[in-house]
Amino acid sequence: MHVTAKQLKEFLVDAGFISLADIEAVEEKSIKKKTTLEEVLISDGHISEDELRRTQACILGIPFVNLKEQKIDYEVLSMIPEPIARKYNIVAFKKDATSLDVAMLDTDNIEAIEFVKKKVGLKIKPRLTDEESIKNALLQYQKSLKAEFGDIIQRESIQLKPVSDSPDSDDDTESEKNLKKLAEDLPVVKIVDTLLNHAILQGASDIHIEPMETQVLIRYRIDGILHDAMTLPKNVAPGITARIKVLSNLKLDEKRLPQDGRFKIETADQKVSFRVSTLPTYYGEKTVMRLLRDSVAGFTLEVLGFHGEGLERIHAATKKKTGMILTTGPTGSGKTTTLYTVLDILNTPDVNISTIEDPIEYQMTRVNQTQVRSEIGLTFSTGLRSLVRQDPDIIMVGEIRDAETASLAVNAALTGHLVLSTLHTNSAAGAMPRLIDMGIEPFLIVSTVKVIIAQRLVRRLDDASKEKYFLSKTEIESLGKTIDMDKVLGVLKEEKIVEKTRRWEEVPFYKPVASTENDDGYKGRIGIHEVMDVSPAVRDLIVRESTADAIEEQAQKEGMITMIEDGIFKAVQGITTVEDVLRVVSE
Repeated sequence: MHVTAKQLKEFLVDAGFISLADIEAVEEKSIKKKTTLEEVLISDGHISEDELRRTQACILGIPFVNLKEQKIDYEVLSMIPEPIARKYNIVAFKKDATSLDVAMLDTDNIEAIEFVKKKVGLKIKPRLTDEESIKNALLQYQKSLKAEFGDIIQRESIQLKPVSDSPDSDDDTESEKNLKKLAEDLPVVKIVDTLLNHAILQGASDIHIEPMETQVLIRYRIDGILHDAMTLPKNVAPGITARIKVLSNLKLDEKRLPQDGRFKIETADQKVSFRVSTLPTYYGEKTVMRLLRDSVAGFTLEVLGFHGEGLERIHAATKKKTGMILTTGPTGSGKTTTLYTVLDILNTPDVNISTIEDPIEYQMTRVNQTQVRSEIGLTFSTGLRSLVRQDPDIIMVGEIRDAETASLAVNAALTGHLVLSTLHTNSAAGAMPRLIDMGIEPFLIVSTVKVIIAQRLVRRLDDASKEKYFLSKTEIESLGKTIDMDKVLGVLKEEKIVEKTRRWEEVPFYKPVASTENDDGYKGRIGIHEVMDVSPAVRDLIVRESTADAIEEQAQKEGMITMIEDGIFKAVQGITTVEDVLRVVSE
C-alpha cells in the first residue's frame, strides 16, 4: 500500500498540480540529494504535506477524512488511549458492531494498526488524514472530559436535594445519616469520580474545592501554578465533601474542626494516592487533595535534573556507611522525591532500610515504611527511637520538625547509620543555623552531615512549543547583579553544553510558544538544585557558628552552583526559561 514515485509523478502531472518539466527537475534534484521525490516536492513548495496525503489517498483508493471541525464521540475517541494516539498519530472517529474507523497520517504503520486491533478486538479500517485533523482530535481528549464533566454536573446536580452545610446543626446523628446517604447518591459518586479522573489526566498535583457564596470553585495546580478548572452549583458542595470524607475515612458530621485523611484509586496505567485535608471556612468546608503517584520507578538523579559536580557529590555521600544526607526547600519542592530516588540507589539486597514518614508518599519494595500517627503517640521522635532497635543500615526520616527528632537523627548518624531527611529552609547553607537553632551542637553537625541539597521546581518547556532568542547586553548585565555569569558560562563549557569560544551574547535561550495543544508552552516540571558538600573549610565556619551567607560564600568558592545559577544552566539547555527560574527563586 505504498505509492511509487512513478505513480505520484503521473498523477500530479495529469491533475495539473505540476508541469512535466518541473516534475523532472524535482526528480533529478531528489536523486542528486539522495532523498525522496515527496521531500523535494514539499521543500520546494510545489505541494503541501496535507495535499500530498490527499493525493496518496486518491492514488491508493483509501478514503481521506477531514476531522478539523468534527466533534468525535468521546466513547469512540477514548477506545485508543491518548498516549498511543499521540505517539502513532492515530485516532478513532467512527465505530460499528464489527469495525473501527481510524484516521492516520501514515496508513502503512502496521505496528500501530495491529496494536489498536488487539486492544479493541474489532476490524480496523485505516483512513488517511492531515496534521490539523489529528491535532483537533488530540485536543478533544481534554475538551471531551471537560464537556462530559459539565454534562454530568448539569444533569446530576438538578437531582441533588439541598442539604444543610451549617457547622452548627442541632441533630448530629440525623446530619451524619443524611450526609452518608448523600455521599452514596449516584450523581455525587459520578461527579467526584469524574473530577478525580480529570485531575489525573491533566497531570494536576493538587485539587482545591473552595465553597463560595453562590458557587463552588474547583482549581487544579498544574506544573506548580493554580488554574481555575470549573465552577459548580452551590448545592453540590455538601455532597462532594461528604463523598471525599467517606473515601478517606473522615468524620462526616465534623464540620467545625480541620481533618486529614487519604485514599487511593487505580487507573488503567497507574495508582494514585490522594492526601486529603478539610478546613472550615466562612462559606463551608474547603477541601484540598494532594495527588501522589505511588511509583517512584523510572526516576534517576539525572532525570530529576542533577548533573556535573553536584551529582558526583550526592553519589559520594551515598557510598558512605554513616552520616546524614539532607534535602531542603519549601513544601511541594520535590524533596521527598529526591530522597526516594537516593533510597532507590541505596536499595540493594545487602542493606536494611527503614523509614518513618508522614505521609508515606511512595511505596518501595524491600523498604520498611512506617506511617506517623500522632493521635496514638507514634510521632517522628518515638518512631525513630524504635527504628534504631530494628537493626537498620539506612534510616529515612520524612521530616525533621523539632529539636527531639533532630537530636535523635544526629545520634543515629553518629552510631553507625546513614540517615536521610528533609528540612524546611530556603537554601543549603540555611540548614546549618536551623539545626543549631534546634539545639544541635555545631561539633555534632560537622561530625554527621555529609551533603545538603536545596531545591525548587521550575516548569519544563514543551519541546514542541518553544522558540530560540538571545539575551541583550542589558539583560546579561542585569542577571550579573545576582548571578556569577562567568562561573555559569564556565560550567556550561565544561559540561560541553556550549562551545568553548562562545560569549553570553552568542548563547541561545528559549521562550514558550502557546499552541492548540498547549496553552502556555510548558509541560511538566524539573528541579533546580544546589548541592553543598560539608568540606573542612565549611566545617570550620559551622563550628564558629557563622551566618548562612558566610557558609554559602565559602561553598561557592569551592565550586557549588546556586539554585538560580543551576536554573540559568537549564535555561540555556532549553529545559526551562529565565523568567520561570526568577519566578521560583526569590532573591
